[in-house]
Amino acid sequence: MTAPRQVLPGTTYLVTRRCAQRQFLLRPSRTINAIFLYVLAVAAERFGVQIHAFCVLSNHFHLVLTDPLARLPAFEQFLDSLVARAINSHLGRWEAFWAPSSYSAVALTSPADIVEKTAYVLANPVAAGLVGRGRDWPGLWSGPEHIGGAPLRAPRPDTFFSATGSMPAAAELALSSPPGFDSHETFREQVSTALAALEHRARRATEGARRTFVGVARVLAQKPWNRPVRAEPRRNLNPRVAAHDKWKRIETLMRLAAFVARYRAAWQARRAGDGSAVFPPGTYLLRIAHGVPCATM
Repeated sequence: MTAPRQVLPGTTYLVTRRCAQRQFLLRPSRTINAIFLYVLAVAAERFGVQIHAFCVLSNHFHLVLTDPLARLPAFEQFLDSLVARAINSHLGRWEAFWAPSSYSAVALTSPADIVEKTAYVLANPVAAGLVGRGRDWPGLWSGPEHIGGAPLRAPRPDTFFSATGSMPAAAELALSSPPGFDSHETFREQVSTALAALEHRARRATEGARRTFVGVARVLAQKPWNRPVRAEPRRNLNPRVAAHDKWKRIETLMRLAAFVARYRAAWQARRAGDGSAVFPPGTYLLRIAHGVPCATM
């Protein structure tokens, strides 16, 4: 039995989703960028999700977001499904777009962890050896200066979406600071400092290995069905929590283990015929799809 995903209101996450077979299906282009930003903006508005940072590389994307209404699975299903359908239509393909495993959602437990993972997301193009600065990346990349700034406007793309359909003619995406920060400026400054350090370290590592960055021109010349030459290490872990502080991490993991134990006990009771079995707070799919009773926080 797969471990259930606990979805609690107000949680901040690092969300990651990878393309099928590591193909460059999200390789930057004007159309790909427009599709992803538009769908992200619509999804955030529809499900009440607050976006803090994003980076869309050629074969995966990262988001840092807060889920005030505990609707992350619905948000992700809408985002991933519509992005896949729209880009597949644009590319003239119909095969699976995303890797078969589900999206990764790592709960961030403190402001320090949020800053660290936000900087990690924005430094991704440099750490991957693609460009020398994150802001040079030709795909979607949210500079820290956008946090608390004017919303990003995303017109409905000309491809796939019908002008007479239900999707809006345009959507806006405002990048905000997460809970736990005094102001947008505080979060923006902390992320900028951490990002500069990560980018500097990544550039030195590239230079030390006597490698050069791929560069924008070569990135844009890649075909969507291409994939990285170098093999990627097999992932054995799929963390649910990120906490730099040891004791905070232990506390959070213990709470998660307690949730799983209570969930499985309620599941077994329900299978045995007890329709009144109460599931723990954070139960999502069974609550939404089957209306099972759930305890409150």
